[in-house]
Amino acid sequence: MFRQWDVQLMVLPAILFIFVFSYIPMYGVLMAFQDYSLFKGFSGSPWVGFKHFEMFFHAPEFWTVMRNTLVISVLKLCIGFPAPIVLALMLNEVGSRMFKRSVQTISYLPHFLSWVIVSGFIVSILSTDNGSLNILLEKLHLIDEPINFMSEPNYFWGILVATNVWKEIGFTSIVYLAAIAGINPQLYEAASMDGASRLRQMFSITLPSITPVIVVFSILAIGNLLNAGFEDILLLASNPVLKDVSDVLDTYVYRVGIQNNRYSYATAAGLFKALISIALLAFANYAARRSGNSLW
Repeated sequence: MFRQWDVQLMVLPAILFIFVFSYIPMYGVLMAFQDYSLFKGFSGSPWVGFKHFEMFFHAPEFWTVMRNTLVISVLKLCIGFPAPIVLALMLNEVGSRMFKRSVQTISYLPHFLSWVIVSGFIVSILSTDNGSLNILLEKLHLIDEPINFMSEPNYFWGILVATNVWKEIGFTSIVYLAAIAGINPQLYEAASMDGASRLRQMFSITLPSITPVIVVFSILAIGNLLNAGFEDILLLASNPVLKDVSDVLDTYVYRVGIQNNRYSYATAAGLFKALISIALLAFANYAARRSGNSLW
């Protein structure tokens, strides 16, 4: 530590940031086991044990919220996780440096837009009044009248997942492109001399070389499986008609716990989600360890 004091000093701000904003607030978990009152505080609020957990598990919306959370999370994982890998592999095969940089720049840009802008953009495209998608479908004679996509529960999951993929695919692919850039070019030269096609090189060299990065990101993605989203769902599902397909754990905690001042109930639901996430993370890491690539 003393020999690397300069490196340790660079890490210190990040450690302090995590300690102040991630570890100190953990004290608030006590609210889940109390009938917490803002006026009485932690010391004056009565202890109630697992009362709020039982209320959460027996709530009428519990199974609907869990179903929406799991379905949306699994869809984002199954579609959103491999999408940047595919994009990185495709960009790696592009010969024109100018075209490659143009595609990279265009695909990165949505990441830097806030969800407020993105949601407004999506609502405008899908609008029944001069919405681009409805106009296109009518011109192609695929529909006779505009479809109100943002009021149809059947379309919500697809719209949400597609929007998330479009927004994050370019930025997430940076990591995989960096991993691909670190592959020894001599491997490709040797494979080319042996007669391997570009497709064969992709599956025999590129993918195996970036497997450790893919495994680490997959572990983190599985650990975050219950984080179905908050801001994107809150903005895209503003229509009450979509509540049955859009209400997930985070939005439920915000709506029932925070807006109704049920802080202990909200904390109990949030703690339940955190415990399940830790269990999923540990399981994913255990499974990955058998392949030789794990976080710990």
